[in-house]
Amino acid sequence: MALIIDIADAVAAELNAAPAGTFDPAIAAVRRVLPEFELADLAELKASVVPKAVEINGSTRSASQFDLQVDIGVQKKLGKDLDTEVAALCGLMDQIADYLRRRALPGVPGAAWVRTQNEPVYAPEHLAEQRVFTSVLTVTYRAIG
Repeated sequence: MALIIDIADAVAAELNAAPAGTFDPAIAAVRRVLPEFELADLAELKASVVPKAVEINGSTRSASQFDLQVDIGVQKKLGKDLDTEVAALCGLMDQIADYLRRRALPGVPGAAWVRTQNEPVYAPEHLAEQRVFTSVLTVTYRAIG
C-alpha cells in the first residue's frame, strides 16, 4: 500500500490505542478518503484522519527523504454555549497534538514525527452557518527510503 495511506492508518490506530481518559471527550479516529458528513451525523463527535501530502527530497545519493502529512479533523455540532464548547474542543485538539508529539508509529517503522500544525484552530464560517466545530491538525512524519 502507499506509504501515505500506511501513515494515515497508523495515526488512526495510534489515536484509538490511547489509554482511556487520554482524550476528553473520547474519540474514535477513522481513516477516511473524504470526510463528509450530514449535519445530523455531527451530533456525535467525528475524528477523521485523511492523507494530505507527500514531499520527496534527496537525502543521499541512494536515498530519498519523504515528508508525509496527514490531517486529523475533528467535527461536532454544538449547542447554545459556543464559547464553552469551542474551548473544550480546542482543548481536545491540544490533547491530540500532545499525544502524537514525538510518538513513534508502530505500524510504520522508520517514520518519525516532525511537526504538528493546527490550522484552522476552528472554522468560524462553520460555527456561524451551521454551529459546527471544525478543527484540523496537520501532522508531518519523515521517512527515509
